[in-house]
Order: sequence, then C-alpha cells, then structure tokens
Amino acid sequence: MNKTSEYEFTIIVPVYNELDNIERLEQTFGDYLPKASVPACVLFVDDGSTDGSREAVAAMCGRNKDFYHITFARNAGLSAAIKAGIDATFSPLVGYIDADLQTTPEDFELLLPFAREYELVTGIRAQRNDSSFKRFQSRFANGFRRMMTHDGATDTGCPLKVLHTDAARRIPFFKGMHRFLPALILLQQGAKYHELPVRHFPRTAGSSKFNLMNRLVAPLVDCFAYRWMRRRWLNWSIAETDL
Repeated sequence: MNKTSEYEFTIIVPVYNELDNIERLEQTFGDYLPKASVPACVLFVDDGSTDGSREAVAAMCGRNKDFYHITFARNAGLSAAIKAGIDATFSPLVGYIDADLQTTPEDFELLLPFAREYELVTGIRAQRNDSSFKRFQSRFANGFRRMMTHDGATDTGCPLKVLHTDAARRIPFFKGMHRFLPALILLQQGAKYHELPVRHFPRTAGSSKFNLMNRLVAPLVDCFAYRWMRRRWLNWSIAETDL
C-alpha cells in the first residue's frame, strides 16, 4: 500500500541541487507537520541532484516520520518532478512548495480551508522579496499569459498550491506546464480555482535555477502550446447510460 494513502494531504517538494537548504527544510517541515490542520506528509522529489542533495534527502527521510522521497536517475525538470510527485500521491489532497522556502508551509493553513470547494487553491506572493528585475519579468509574463489563456490568475509562479489529487492527475503535464495550473484546471468541466495572498521571503541559501530564458522566454512560448491544447481539449457530459 502506498504510504501517502494514510494521510489527507501530501506536500510535494522538488529538490535540485539544494544541499545548503536541506537542514532548513528538515527543521521547517519537522515543525509544521505536527501542527498541520489535517494529517499531512511531505514527499521530496530529487530531480537528479549532483551536489549531495540526493544523499542528504534520503538520510533526512530515514530519520523523520512522515518524510518520504523519490529520486530521479537524471535531471528531468520541475514539471517532471511535480508530475512524478502527483503520480505517487494517494492522499485526497496534494500540495506543492519550492525547496528554497521563499514561501512557508505554515501558509498551507491559509489555503486548506478552501480546498473542499475548489480543485486548486493557489497563493499570491504578497510583498514579494525578489529583485526588481525578477518582479518585472513575472509581471510581464503573467500579463502575457492572462491575455493568451484568459485564466484570470494573478501569480501562477507562486510555489504554494493545494489541489484535489484526482484533478491534479487529470492535468496534462509537459515541460513548463507547471506555470499554467489555473488555466489547466479550468479545462476540466466544472473545475475552479481560488487565489489567496501568502507570505514571500528572500532566498537565504543556495541559488536560483531560473534565468531570463526559463523565467520569461519559455513561458511566452508555452502560452502558444496551451492555446493549441485548449482548442483540442476533449470535454463531455453523459446524459444517460444503462451500464
């Protein structure tokens, strides 16, 4: 039996070369999980780290109850790590947070009360602690995405989300599509999402894996991929059956 089925909420944490953050991750989740409003566990997905994170994550999970891990044979990217975590989750709810802890798992408590009503509950980074250039890139990319997808989402890059696991499994994932979760949820008949402000902190260890190309250029290209997929998305409702 998959161990995540024993919980109501599984938190996916993709990890790629975050050795300097492992100790803080252990402390932060060790403090949060006993206080979570629902039975929760954390699932670390090591995305082919080469800096010792892989071994550190395995050791951390070995000494902490409610900590589990998946290890990729080689680097596959953030969307792949999130998808692997979702596929390995058997709790009713699944969450996502980045390993840099620029958001805090404590703020899942702001999102969880809305999780019964909405298939996706996502944070908005209030008072964002990033450089002015990063904030500009995000504002531009978010504005272009809204124009292309009409999803109305404010901040799809916020790495704090809660989803119904069954809805998450129906999301078509490919590289870059983690940026389009609200738009992809809306493709599912009757599904809806909700946004809430959450706290945002400066990175205190390690280094960002994002640059101009994967923060700004790639998301713009992916908008066209989403538009292509939306036109071909299959949706139906059964009026009658004798099965």
